[in-house]
Amino acid sequence: MKVIIYTLLMCIGFVYLYPVLHMFITSIKSLEDLLDSSINWIPSTLYTDNYQQAYSVMNIRQSFTGSFLIAAIPTVFQVVVAALVGYGFARYSFPLKKLWFGLMIFSFIVPPQILMMPTYQLFSQLNLTGSLNAFIVPAALGQGLYSTIFILIFYQFFKQTPQSLYEAAEVDGANQLICFFKIAIPMAVPAFIISFLFSFVWYWNETYLTTLYLTSQSNSLTTILLQLQQFEQNYEAMYPVAENSPNKINEGIRMAGTMISILPLLAIYFFLQRYFVESVDRTGIAGE
Repeated sequence: MKVIIYTLLMCIGFVYLYPVLHMFITSIKSLEDLLDSSINWIPSTLYTDNYQQAYSVMNIRQSFTGSFLIAAIPTVFQVVVAALVGYGFARYSFPLKKLWFGLMIFSFIVPPQILMMPTYQLFSQLNLTGSLNAFIVPAALGQGLYSTIFILIFYQFFKQTPQSLYEAAEVDGANQLICFFKIAIPMAVPAFIISFLFSFVWYWNETYLTTLYLTSQSNSLTTILLQLQQFEQNYEAMYPVAENSPNKINEGIRMAGTMISILPLLAIYFFLQRYFVESVDRTGIAGE
């Protein structure tokens, strides 16, 4: 039975890892290896010039800084606001609570493409486009990227916290803020971890909104994925070549740029995978 299970897991793992392995192997191939049909998985030499060229074309320092800012700052606001809203729905009763909860769920059901243009016009009138404010302000108001999911995570987690803990603290003289910071937050650490990780990855991988809000106006803020979208155009501008020139862009250079774009997320998952798996297990989230 174990042999079947491990064989199945290896097959599933190969399906997920094959694109990454193929991309990495291609990225370290020279032009001669790419043209040689007999070379498939093992290059004749470890060719690193593809990464050097991709590094210079993608303007890594500036684009990495932009990606990190767009991913980290709105994520912090989003997690804090989602925790507060989820705690409020879970702990308190107030007028029209079910209505507000239903409207929150409805806001998630509505396809974002329908609201894209009205939202862009609103942000333009408020002078939010072209800066980080286009991501920070919605996140701080509970309308960040997939905020409803994180509110539901915190709602479910705080709902499961024993009511007796809050009652005992209130008997000892604790106010609502102390209950939140001393009881609710320590009990919801897995929810905070999973919400931060998912939010960070989703903001990092977001390209449509980033293109819409940042490239609509002239600004210096860019991201790794925006640079990847413009990779071929930037490469040809930086390395102008004639027909049949050895500097002409090839698949190895493209794959090197793609590998560079995913390395930060791979590093984050490598160091935080234990917390990630434990948090997913405790919050009951299905894999994305």
